[in-house]
Amino acid sequence: MDGILIRERYKVVQVLWRAENYAAVEVVDIQERENPSLLVNLYGGELLHRYGEIYAGMKDCPAFRGMFLEDGALAAVFQPPGQGAPIDWLFFRGDRWSWSDRLNAAGVVMHLALSLAALPPEVSCAALCSDNLLLDPDEGSASARFLIRPMEEMTARELTLLAGDQLKKLLPRRWDSCDRQLEMLERLELGDFPSIVPMYAWWRREEEEIRADAEALAQKNFVSRFFILLWKNSKRACRAVRRGT
Repeated sequence: MDGILIRERYKVVQVLWRAENYAAVEVVDIQERENPSLLVNLYGGELLHRYGEIYAGMKDCPAFRGMFLEDGALAAVFQPPGQGAPIDWLFFRGDRWSWSDRLNAAGVVMHLALSLAALPPEVSCAALCSDNLLLDPDEGSASARFLIRPMEEMTARELTLLAGDQLKKLLPRRWDSCDRQLEMLERLELGDFPSIVPMYAWWRREEEEIRADAEALAQKNFVSRFFILLWKNSKRACRAVRRGT
């Protein structure tokens, strides 16, 4: 498929994803000089009409460049994402990011999730999947790659669950986690937010409390911090044992 011209304008340079009745390709707009790179989602078969209706009603998406029919397939064109790497490449078990870096990253991810909430769930949920969620910790930014592969039964609530999964990845339960962070993780496990708007409002409050809690702990000297964490983790372990009996 590489090298193929779509609509005699978009030259395919890389196939990003391929499945039944769907493909995502990186293309170069040969008529554009300054920003020629684009991402094109191609839908065929029963997906053509389904996604045609979705994109026809889509608003408030600056990255969306439009759609057209090409050889019996629907082509939806998007601008490429901003700078960054997929979240799973940066944040994983054993990485060395500080709690401040993690909290900052969580903040920009939640802001991105809120901005995606105005889009159809089939688009917003796909854009917030881990391979499409790009972070640049140095710049303090998050962006979505609009590789919109077909996903079944997506709803506004599914977007909150995806956002919650990304928060849990950025702020995992660790030995040195503050109490407020652990309370936040317990709430996320419930998965009871109906949409991203109330979840974002809740997050803003939690973010301030977690930062204050973590900063207070960080100001302790090493010995004091060690014994505080030892005491808190001992209490948590005892509570876990009691709940299990």
